[in-house]
Amino acid sequence: MLFGDTLPDLDNETGYRGPAVCRAIGITYRQLDYWDRIGLVEPSIRSASGSGSQRLYSFRDILVLKVVKRLLDTGVSLQQIRIAVDQLGEYGVEDLAAVTLMSDGASVYLCTSNDEVIDLINGGQGVFGIAVGRVWREVEGSLCELRPESLDHSSIVDELAARRAAKRSHAS
Repeated sequence: MLFGDTLPDLDNETGYRGPAVCRAIGITYRQLDYWDRIGLVEPSIRSASGSGSQRLYSFRDILVLKVVKRLLDTGVSLQQIRIAVDQLGEYGVEDLAAVTLMSDGASVYLCTSNDEVIDLINGGQGVFGIAVGRVWREVEGSLCELRPESLDHSSIVDELAARRAAKRSHAS
């Protein structure tokens, strides 16, 4: 980080909107929307609540989304990814940095120590691995360039309604 800048302290009321999440992860908004609709990774701060509403994702959500993208890029099935996401759900955000996901292309194995990784490889099961701590640093770097948003219940704006109103005022 330049000049000692760090990520803002993120709490349960601070997160990132869909377009920022898509830039940080490298996916389309359509993909993000699909993953939310099928319940793969849902925003933990604010869910979509109708047309024009904005989801708000936590740092942990974004970290898991980045892992999902990595697994998909390597050809792991959505069914196996769902199992991995469920397993990751058991870990706190700080604990995720110590997790390594290993896969043989068909199954995903969650390892929490170097010994588990070595045992898996020696057993002929691991073909590739994703160190979640490394993904953490990548996400952290991507988010440094993006502005988090605070959940302010009094100012949730329906952006679609605002656009329609602006369009009506220009037409008059």
